[in-house]
Amino acid sequence: MQADDLFRITAEQAKLGTNFMAIHTGINWETVKRLRNQGRHGGLVSRGGAFMTAWMIHNEQENPLYAEFDYLLEIMKEHEVTLSMGNGMRAGAVHDATDRAQIQELLINAELADKAHAEGVQVIVEGPGHIPIDEIETNVVLQKRVTNRKPFYMLGPLVTDIAPGYDDRVAAIGAAISSSYGADFICYVTPSEHLALPTVEEVFEGVISSRIAAHVGDMIKLKKRDADLEMGHARRDLDWERQFQVAMNPERARAIRDERMPADTDGCTMCGDYCALKIVNRHFNF
Repeated sequence: MQADDLFRITAEQAKLGTNFMAIHTGINWETVKRLRNQGRHGGLVSRGGAFMTAWMIHNEQENPLYAEFDYLLEIMKEHEVTLSMGNGMRAGAVHDATDRAQIQELLINAELADKAHAEGVQVIVEGPGHIPIDEIETNVVLQKRVTNRKPFYMLGPLVTDIAPGYDDRVAAIGAAISSSYGADFICYVTPSEHLALPTVEEVFEGVISSRIAAHVGDMIKLKKRDADLEMGHARRDLDWERQFQVAMNPERARAIRDERMPADTDGCTMCGDYCALKIVNRHFNF
């Protein structure tokens, strides 16, 4: 692959109307040097990062997306494409979180992001993938600080490495915490992450998990709790129809209840006649 191919394909896709593109601009010889010097427990898991690093080493050339960044900005600006600055050095294992290669790439992307803004190109700065919970706030604060508070796209983050088959839940935990600390954009992860291409059903589950995570984050960051208040009232009043309307996935909630409908349709099959709400509602008018 020649350097010109990168820009030619980028321009072709921009002309098709792509809204934003993840492009690995922050990988250069400094980033690669940090990666070599420190090593990795989980290797290099970004496909774009692996492609670009291997291309540089094979051709003994600087990353064209970095070396000719002005040309890339011309393409982005002409077609009004938002540049999502790829995180090619993201951690693929929690033990690699917040290491030198990741931070080196962030610093380069931060400088390039300022340059993009000066040229009138919108940017999103991408962030690392596998991060333990106690480093999430640090990553969000650091990214916001060095990029002058540009929008942060948090990849994952996956907060543990030992739950294959449930990584949508693992990522939802990290995404909710990231969002609460100020991340602006999160990605969805499916249950089959690290195992296989997802099925349609797994994609649906992954998107729902991400929507829950985004909502939980917005409850803190944006103080958006009206829907939760409405659900609290609907449950207190045993108003099942209103509960379904407020639910993240009304169809699933309704299907579970219909499948196990109790004889006393006011309550649920968990407590039956001994429903706490039914008992207390006889004596209180909340």
